[in-house]
This record gives sequence, C-alpha cells and structure tokens, in this order.
Amino acid sequence: MTKQTDTAALVGRIFIAVLFLLSGLGKLAAPAATQAYISAMGLPAPVLAYFGSMAVELIGGVLLIVGFRVRAVAVGMAVFTLLTAVFFHWNFADQNQMIHFLKNIAIAGGLLQVAAFGAGRFALDRLFGRTDAPSGAARLAVQ
Repeated sequence: MTKQTDTAALVGRIFIAVLFLLSGLGKLAAPAATQAYISAMGLPAPVLAYFGSMAVELIGGVLLIVGFRVRAVAVGMAVFTLLTAVFFHWNFADQNQMIHFLKNIAIAGGLLQVAAFGAGRFALDRLFGRTDAPSGAARLAVQ
C-alpha cells in the first residue's frame, strides 16, 4: 500500500467504527429499551444479546480504529451486521426498515473490504509484526 491508500484505509476504518461506537454507546445509555427491542423481535436471551451486541459494537469499534487483529475483527463485525439486518430489519413493507437493511448490507461490504485489503500501515497490527499483505484475491484486484 502507498501512504495515500494507508491513510484512506485508516479513515475508512474510523468512519465504519464510529457507527458501531455510537450504537454501542446508545445501548449502554438505554439498556432496558434495548433489551425490550431485542425481546420484541422474538430473539432469545435478550440480556445476553444486549451485552453481546454492546461488546461487539464497542470493543469491535475500538479495535477497528486502532487496527488490532483488524481482519478477524472486520469479518466478525460483518457477520454481526448481516445477522442484525436479517433479525431486526426484515420488514421490507416498511421503507425505513428496508433502508436499514440495505445500510447494514453496505456496512458489511465495507467491513469485508477491510478484511480483504487489511488495515494498512497505520495500525497496531503492523507494530506487532503481523503482515498486512492483501489476500490473494485482493492482490489480483489491485493488479
């Protein structure tokens, strides 16, 4: 990667992470409402789901920004985001829910790009000697 693409990778990670951090902080501020919403969607163990989702959003968001284990974190967050789309935004008769579903699909796509191309130079992974070489498919896409 060049300095420009490394900078773009960092800014992209920050932009995606901010969504998760703000959502996690919103859950932290309103635990009862969040648990009630989870329960209303028919999901089991709303308290466990609440803490799990809050952890994914807050911890995952921070890890994305600092670039620690960024490929694995991005894949995990992409799966979380797709599951959120399926379980919470499935009512396509409601245009708002359709927009949220598509937004989640787009976010998951961005996270998969992070997983494919890596964090770039500005990441803790680089300090710990983890290679950030793109996957084989990503290398072919760059050529």
